[in-house]
Amino acid sequence: MVIPNKQVKSNTDILDNRRTQTRIQVRIPKDLHEEPVISRLVSHYGITVIIADAQVSVNMPQYSCFDLELRGTVSQIESALTYLDELDLEVLHQSSPEEDGW
Repeated sequence: MVIPNKQVKSNTDILDNRRTQTRIQVRIPKDLHEEPVISRLVSHYGITVIIADAQVSVNMPQYSCFDLELRGTVSQIESALTYLDELDLEVLHQSSPEEDGW
């Protein structure tokens, strides 16, 4: 009698599917103000985005700054952060998902 192999998820798969959250501050330059950057985080990467604060500085009107809380799986958040990096946006005060996990 042959016993079928059970597929066992690797630790990486389990960690990638764990729900977590992280907080970031992102600066969006004026030339990207018409682009749906934050909306794409939700629609393309499936994460929840909570806007904790948003402002356009009088001293730096070429930027908008957003304090964001990102909630999703580790892999979703990593993909969303890669997207922001590919847009060449400045991301500040990024905490690691492991520090903010819940």
